[in-house]
Amino acid sequence: MTQIGTQIGTHSVEDVLRDDLAQGDSLIGSLGPILRHLLANDDHSLFSDEIVARVRGMLEHLAGQLLHAQADAAGLEDRQNFIAERLPAFIESFLGNPALLSHCHALALEWQLTERLQARNGVDPVLSPLLQALIASSDAETADLGMMTLAAQARFVQAQRRMELPLAELPGDLFHAALITMRAQVSEADDDTAAAAETALRARFDEAGSRRGLLAHLVTGMGGGAIAALAIDHAGAAIFLTALAIGSGQDRDLAVLSTNDRQVARLALALRAAGLKPQAVEAQFLYLHPEISLPERFDELDADRAAALLSAAAPFVAG
Repeated sequence: MTQIGTQIGTHSVEDVLRDDLAQGDSLIGSLGPILRHLLANDDHSLFSDEIVARVRGMLEHLAGQLLHAQADAAGLEDRQNFIAERLPAFIESFLGNPALLSHCHALALEWQLTERLQARNGVDPVLSPLLQALIASSDAETADLGMMTLAAQARFVQAQRRMELPLAELPGDLFHAALITMRAQVSEADDDTAAAAETALRARFDEAGSRRGLLAHLVTGMGGGAIAALAIDHAGAAIFLTALAIGSGQDRDLAVLSTNDRQVARLALALRAAGLKPQAVEAQFLYLHPEISLPERFDELDADRAAALLSAAAPFVAG
């Protein structure tokens, strides 16, 4: 069994985790340029074909929705040709947005984890035991929120199976960036049409009602009971990742990346910072990385120190 880091001489558990965290964060910093290169050149040597294809599919779907909105605003009849002619340029512009690429990459990794949990541990990709319990709550607001989250997760599953990403599911900053990209792609003669399309899209956008927003509302609404959401077999990947992000003070996409086998120090620190006891952290590693053990004396690291190490090592994501 592989152990996180190496315990040599007088190195403390913090030194070991800090070194491993720095190595993992260096890798995170290279992901954007590598992914952009692979998408542009069809060279998939460092990423699986499935991940690259899924990210490309999501970018194409986003671009298609923006172009559809323009065609609707213009009242065009031949929408398919209009979209086909402009789609490559839109996708090329998206390749220059590292934040959007990172988000699509994180969603692809989340779906990969979701499928793995279903295959290995029988965790339903839509209705986890925790979500089922929340839906059955005697509190009407909790039950309603659980049902809305269930519907949103079902839509996510269907979208990922089709390699799609609805515009409405983007975080607010990325939704805004996508609309800016749309406006930048049109000629001056078509600017009014693009403006009308933007107005219509913004009117329908509701970040709080997105899957990401609903998951955050669900987890924060659990209060102290949110510790139950840090058991991935009980919560399912979607709720677990949201609870991990909130509990450790990280962006959700970064929390998703921490489940990768090259980011185990970040995962261990995040779980500890979120409030899990060392034994519970070890239990989660059995689900996520059964071949990797925690470093010696990990039980000496308290939650505050784990959070401080994470905060001091925020990765630089290269553009």
